[in-house]
Amino acid sequence: MTCRAARLLAGLLIALFLLPAMAPAQILPPASTASAPERPRDPYGRETPRRALASFVAALRMGNPAVAVRYLQVPAAQRANAEDLAHDLGDLMDRYFLAPLTTISDAPEGTLNDGLPVDRERVGPLRIAGEDQYIELVRVQDPVAGQVWVVSPQTVARIPQWYAAMGSTWAERVLPAAFSRYDVFGVTLAHAVVWLLSLVLPLMIVPLLLEAAFRLLRRLVRKPNFSEFLAAWHADTRWPAVAVVTLLLHLEALPAFGQSFAFRVAYTRFILVLLMVALAWALLRIGMLVFRRTESQLLVKGRTGPRSVMLLGERLYKVLICFIAVVAVLRVAGVDISTALAGLGIVGIAVALGAQKTVENLLGGILLLGDEAIAVGDFCSVGGRTGWVEDITLRSVRIRTLEQTLLSIPAGVLAQGNIENFSSRKRCLAQNTLRIAYGASSEQVRAITAALGELLAQNPRVDPSGARVRLVDMGWRGFELELFAWFRTGDWGEFLALRQEVLLQAAAIVERHGAVFAASPVDVVPQLP
Repeated sequence: MTCRAARLLAGLLIALFLLPAMAPAQILPPASTASAPERPRDPYGRETPRRALASFVAALRMGNPAVAVRYLQVPAAQRANAEDLAHDLGDLMDRYFLAPLTTISDAPEGTLNDGLPVDRERVGPLRIAGEDQYIELVRVQDPVAGQVWVVSPQTVARIPQWYAAMGSTWAERVLPAAFSRYDVFGVTLAHAVVWLLSLVLPLMIVPLLLEAAFRLLRRLVRKPNFSEFLAAWHADTRWPAVAVVTLLLHLEALPAFGQSFAFRVAYTRFILVLLMVALAWALLRIGMLVFRRTESQLLVKGRTGPRSVMLLGERLYKVLICFIAVVAVLRVAGVDISTALAGLGIVGIAVALGAQKTVENLLGGILLLGDEAIAVGDFCSVGGRTGWVEDITLRSVRIRTLEQTLLSIPAGVLAQGNIENFSSRKRCLAQNTLRIAYGASSEQVRAITAALGELLAQNPRVDPSGARVRLVDMGWRGFELELFAWFRTGDWGEFLALRQEVLLQAAAIVERHGAVFAASPVDVVPQLP
């Protein structure tokens, strides 16, 4: 990959970051000089159905029933006890409103496709005395704040009937009455017991069920490879699965706690944050198992190039899961991340100004691994330095040199340079010069040459197609015989041992034929590993 290609890819990626920031400037019309009249803002937050109900519950929680009445359209016959009606509706929502607050529309116009009139919104259901009841909101004109959402007079008229039918909670019905008489900070002992059991029981039962399923599968399938794979999955994903199942069951048991609507909203967000973390934990464990198994299979097949791609893919997978988990946690916690997402244009400018080399190194590393030029464990030479590849990260390649130093090379530089990978070779060359002293006769030299050729031909580790022994020169020190052979091995250590044995046998052949080596018996031409 050339420098120009790497910069081009980096520029394309930067352009993708810049598009979100550039697009609005191109499609939005120029601002009008005349400012549009601003919509009046309701001081009670009744602009949308969701905000109206949330503000109503907040007013009751703060002990302001007079403010809570502002969210009800009370009929004339019931205005005398309007505050009591507000309290009763709050109690009904605390007991029976179990749907998430996000199911209520947060648009000023409400939900337009629910089959109701455009100025009506239905919230619920509230399961009271075995029947589903709904809170109906109506959009009315306020003389100060304009159009606002309030509880309709029809719903307000039914509040006394609903409140009279309100029964005890599941915990109060199942547990002894004494558990409901004692409370701490408004939480009865019955509800505290249910809360504790909804956590303790899953933590005790779910691990036992997983262990039973693991033992059953291991008995049904008696393949050794499958048993090892199943044991690894069970060991690595057991507790993440327990955490996820426990939190889900705890959320399902939340209505039985009998807590207020505001508490359930806050507590549900807290449990959902924990659930997002547990899901991320489980996905990370599952991803690591999948990558680990794939890497072991590639290692058995000897495919080190894709194995290095898997290592890089594993890192990218972890980063992606963590990023999604952080975004999900922020959304569940109620943080508006639209501004942060819109800031990708600013991030793109930052990347364009200061991180182009980093993007270039990242793309260079990915393309380098995609071409399978190097892999972890390969023995290679880069820029005159020789060593073993120890790690391939998102931005650099680390090489352990022959001097045992750690060399870190940016992936972009490595993708632009020359790489000599010795691990990909299948054979190693032995090219040695044997000098026979001039005291030997021509017949002795001929016999030695023939015997050395026979030696190479009979060696099973030598490729016979290129093996040869020839008299190449008559130098000032003696007859020069060239021994040329390809050994069938790519391992440098094994090659050195094989060549050593051949050279020792060659020395014995020379001695057996009554000849001696010249002053420099064996001049070995060094070969790069």
